[in-house]
Amino acid sequence: MAEPEPTAVMRLVETFPGGTAGAGGTDRGGASGAEDAARVDELLDGAYGALTRDWYPELRRRAAAHADGDCLRERVLEHVEAVPSFRLSDGPTPLTERREALAEAAALRDEVREIAEWYGTLRTRLEGDRASLTRGERLLHDFGYALAHVLFLGASSPSAVVRRLRLAYRSVGVRIDETASEAGIEETTFTCPYRSVAAGTCGDRWVCHEKLDRVDDGYVSYLAERGIAYQRPRGCTDSERCRSTVARDGPARWWPKTPPAAVGVDS
Repeated sequence: MAEPEPTAVMRLVETFPGGTAGAGGTDRGGASGAEDAARVDELLDGAYGALTRDWYPELRRRAAAHADGDCLRERVLEHVEAVPSFRLSDGPTPLTERREALAEAAALRDEVREIAEWYGTLRTRLEGDRASLTRGERLLHDFGYALAHVLFLGASSPSAVVRRLRLAYRSVGVRIDETASEAGIEETTFTCPYRSVAAGTCGDRWVCHEKLDRVDDGYVSYLAERGIAYQRPRGCTDSERCRSTVARDGPARWWPKTPPAAVGVDS
C-alpha cells in the first residue's frame, strides 16, 4: 500500500542532509566541521546557518503537524518557499563572484550540494508533482491540465493568462476582491466559497486547499511548459481571502533551489 502523503513528506523532511551542520568533527584537509560550517555560512551570506539553525526546525514542526492532521500542506509549502537563500543571478545576469562563492562552499561541505538536491525533491512533492499525488488527486490534476488547454488557448502573456484565470474563478462562484499589476506580476485576491466545506469533518480549508487545488496544479503544469509561472492560491491561513499570482517564469537562480552543478560549479 502506498505511504500516506503527509507521512511521506515527514520522512522526506527527516532526511535533511544538513541536520548536523555546525557539529564538531574532522573534515577534508584536517579542518574541523565547525570551522568549515562557519566558512560556508560566511560564503553564502548567512543563508546556510539560517537554513540549518532556524528554518529547518520550523519545517520539522510543520511537517509533523501535517502528518498529525493539524496543519495543511499549504502551510508546509509556504515555509518551504520562504527558505533562506543565496542569489546566484540578477534576473538573467549571472553573478560571477557569488557563483564562485558557492563553488568554494560546495568544495568545503558536500551538504551544500546535498541540501539543494533534497530541497528540490521536497519542493516538487509539496507543489503537487503528479507522481506524488494520490489517485484521486491525479485525476483532479489531469482534469486541470486538460482544461488548461482550452482555458488558456492563445494566452501567451501574464496579463492574458490572468484574465482567463479570473474568468475561471468567477465561473465556480469565487468572488474577486482585488486585482493588482506591478513589475510584470499579476495578482488576484479573492474569497473562496469552498473554504468551509466539510470543515467539521476534515478541518477548515482542507477540501479547498488539499483537494480542489489539485485542479490548479494542473494549470500550473500547463503554464510552466509555456514559460508562465502561476502561483496558485496562497495567503489565506489567517484571512477569509486567498491570493494568487501570475508572472513570466524568470531565469533567476538561487541556492538551494539551484544546485551547484546547475550553474557550472560543484565540489
